[in-house]
Amino acid sequence: MQSLDAALQEASAAVIGALSRYIPVATGAQARLFEAMRYSTFAGGKRLRPFLVLAGADLFGVPRAHALPTAAAIEMVHTYSLVHDDLPAMDNDDLRRGQPTCHKKFDEATAILTGDSLLTLAFEAVAASSGHPDAAVRANLVHALAIAAGAEGMAGGQMIDLDAEKKSGKLDLDAIIHLQRLKTGALIRFSCEAGAIMARAGDEARRALRTYASCIGLAFQITDDLLDHEGTTAELGKAAGKDAKAGKATFVQLLGAGEARRRAHALVDEAEAVLAPFGPKNALLRQVARYIVERRS
Repeated sequence: MQSLDAALQEASAAVIGALSRYIPVATGAQARLFEAMRYSTFAGGKRLRPFLVLAGADLFGVPRAHALPTAAAIEMVHTYSLVHDDLPAMDNDDLRRGQPTCHKKFDEATAILTGDSLLTLAFEAVAASSGHPDAAVRANLVHALAIAAGAEGMAGGQMIDLDAEKKSGKLDLDAIIHLQRLKTGALIRFSCEAGAIMARAGDEARRALRTYASCIGLAFQITDDLLDHEGTTAELGKAAGKDAKAGKATFVQLLGAGEARRRAHALVDEAEAVLAPFGPKNALLRQVARYIVERRS
């Protein structure tokens, strides 16, 4: 059985290869934009979302060549969200993945265009006939990705988060769960379900993967809150303790570190349980669920 570390490295290498083809080194008038896109996309990171796309596709025997465009696309959408989140108008961060954020390395206007270009390129990658051979499947992937990235998904969650910072009243636990199921969870749900969409899988398999994704997405955010509370800037590659300084309501602030950690592990237990119908093929997805709550960055 392949180890999770080896699988993550293999998937990351394949996705980086695909991203290199989508975002070439450019010369000429647009060179600065391509440089900023490459700077942000190839800065490192766990490549967790594209890994989930590829692992989900493997459950159903979807050829790697059919799945890679969607895996690359979700990494582009994720990177765009980080570039825009770091802007002064949003989270105002100077450090991302251990290096200056895009707007610090280049400038704010270039960072905005970098995010815009990555988001648009992601949809180009999913929609192109060089990806999945079935046009109806590509259309379903585009539709699902649009929902995950937009006002009913990640962008909507970010808006709730920004609004909460401006209000004097703190969000309660249910409100934080709703926020994070959109802001963090929506892209993870798409990543987990994309393989089933590509395989034209039945409703039962898709429901199982959505439940798995909801569990690990929430566990991921709880762990992020714990890391922000307990970790260091050197470990995280970004400013530590920023949520507390901003007065944000977090799982740690509401529950305490011990209860937050217990809930994250309970969510992972639930995620593992819903994978049972997939049999031994679920091994990597089970391992990644554990990795999410054991990581240090």
